[in-house]
Amino acid sequence: MKTISQLLREKGQQTWKINLDARVYDALKLMAEKDVGALIVMDGERLAGVFSERDYARKVILKNKSSKNISVAEIMSSTVISIPPSLDCEQALALMTVKHIRHLPVMDQDKLVGIVSIGDLVKVVIDHQKQVNKALDQYILENEGLH
Repeated sequence: MKTISQLLREKGQQTWKINLDARVYDALKLMAEKDVGALIVMDGERLAGVFSERDYARKVILKNKSSKNISVAEIMSSTVISIPPSLDCEQALALMTVKHIRHLPVMDQDKLVGIVSIGDLVKVVIDHQKQVNKALDQYILENEGLH
């Protein structure tokens, strides 16, 4: 199974970030511009949280708040679960499933090196299963007449 490090090398390590004190409106504009569902929230060089479409829907729209008047810090998910680049993709997907999260920052020591989404991981796991199935099919074909 592919590791997170291998996945980041393939998909790129571009990570879209926003400052802690930015307005929610500006975060939404950046997410739309970059076509992403979440941003990493930084306090200087420190990972402070994750801001996602889910945060916006549940903590702004449904509470009748204005995205131009509220900071990202007020509604971001500040309890951040992160993973090391050495973790394999299947383990990361299992963690996301158990914790009900859709984005995982990837940290190497205390340094942010990327982010993976549930979609990234599902694709890797499906591709891996296809490879396994193909290998099994080939094995069966090659050994069919040996019994």
